[in-house]
Amino acid sequence: MARTDHQTMRRVLRREIAGTIGLLTDEHDFRAMRRYRSFAFDDHRTYLRQVEALLKTRAAQGSHTTVALFDPHEYAAYCEDTGLDPDIPASRTRFTAELAATGPSLPFDGRPLAELVPELIDEAVRQATWEYATTLLTRLGPCSTCGEDIGRAAFARASALLARILDTARPGHRHLVCSISSTPEALVAVLHADGTTEGTTELDEAEALEFTTVLALGIATQCAGGLVMRTTTPGATDTLYGWRLRGDGLEALTAGEVFDAYCTDIESGDLISPESNVDYSVPPDLGEVGTDPAHDH
Repeated sequence: MARTDHQTMRRVLRREIAGTIGLLTDEHDFRAMRRYRSFAFDDHRTYLRQVEALLKTRAAQGSHTTVALFDPHEYAAYCEDTGLDPDIPASRTRFTAELAATGPSLPFDGRPLAELVPELIDEAVRQATWEYATTLLTRLGPCSTCGEDIGRAAFARASALLARILDTARPGHRHLVCSISSTPEALVAVLHADGTTEGTTELDEAEALEFTTVLALGIATQCAGGLVMRTTTPGATDTLYGWRLRGDGLEALTAGEVFDAYCTDIESGDLISPESNVDYSVPPDLGEVGTDPAHDH
């Protein structure tokens, strides 16, 4: 077979190989990597421009690339655990390959890095929030009275509540925020869901898992917290309503409480002008799933 045929086949194969780039998103992480002599860059802006150029070149060639968040501290720990030399490119390549499977990452879709990086950081925060909340739920262990796993029961309860909230909401785009404040560290989870007129709901499974886990932690620890939802439907007024955590259920907020929450500056306490075309209202009745606990741990 001619040499040119081999080269052609290799080019075709390169287009079918998915790649991962570990990205140093901020100046602090970039400086941490400069301690390695094999790291070739000395300016973060130049580094970002070169990464973006490479991503665009690969995209133009038909190659799929995943952008992962590269954490120098996790990299150093990884090399220590695996016995790899951190100051050789092969070690960074191996670490980056594992990031694609376990760490926060996004597919490169042609957008500038200035737009992709904030989304990548949000993904990292989401994953860290889920892992932290999951760890705390697991540590709760079994109920001393009935022996039931508290975390597992709370997760089932949270799943039922979220399903009921989405089922009772009107069609449109739903933006839900759950916040809990009495754990060692305050947690916030966000969920976007689209409800159709046929009664189906479309959502991101990873977001839903994180949201349910944070809600479950609030239920299991019976800490202060709440859940609010904004529904946007084309041609109609947006609706805003919510609940506070109460025991292992949810207690509806009044329209006035929702208005106060959205129209008060959290830091200064000053009033903020209400949004136009927004209805601050009372949520639909969730029925027994919202108010009657099956079991109190």
